[in-house]
Amino acid sequence: MSIETKRMILRAAKTLLQSLFPLWIFLCSILLVLVSSPLWVPIEYRLPGFPPDSYGFTLEERETLSKVDLTYLLNDEDLSYFDAYTLADGSPMHNERELAHMDDVKNLIQLARSVWVGISVVVVMLGAYLWRQEGKDGLRESLRMGAKTTVFLIAVLIIGVAVSFRFIFVGFHRIFFEGDTWLFRYSDTFIRLYPERFWRDTFIYMGATALLLSGTSWLLGRRKRG
Repeated sequence: MSIETKRMILRAAKTLLQSLFPLWIFLCSILLVLVSSPLWVPIEYRLPGFPPDSYGFTLEERETLSKVDLTYLLNDEDLSYFDAYTLADGSPMHNERELAHMDDVKNLIQLARSVWVGISVVVVMLGAYLWRQEGKDGLRESLRMGAKTTVFLIAVLIIGVAVSFRFIFVGFHRIFFEGDTWLFRYSDTFIRLYPERFWRDTFIYMGATALLLSGTSWLLGRRKRG
């Protein structure tokens, strides 16, 4: 293999790693926020200004029912899992439309997890290749550039959430879900548990997590040679 060919492969590896890095960071942040949800969701409900349920859910009921949903998203069970859960009046916890959306969300999470695993393998392989070809410096340069790109994208996301969260929220659902299956009545359990404030804060948590991960990567990339 010629020296020029080796250089081209090396440049391609760096470009690919830097391009995949933001997506890998975002997927990491999504999965971390989801896995840690049993810890932060009860805190979220207690934050100042979080809207109470106008239809009567108490704080304790919100915590209990949201835990049921989050457990479903993280386990391997099908929708029959919800058969065991009802509201205080004996009605099903979720109606058919809500159950269909929960199934869609679970499928999306499983897809995100699979994509994350695949990208993680590629990122590790590319990192190992750069380390072998250029030592620590080559890998640090790619980490630093990938982190910079990620921080820029996070800044765009944060500005978008601040300026027009609803536009981002609706756009996200139109991209990842078919039709209007994600639209619910205000009286539905899903909206009563997770009002718009909940999702706005969740986007912020994911952005903050991604910022922390990319900042750590940037610091690693800035470490002195030696």
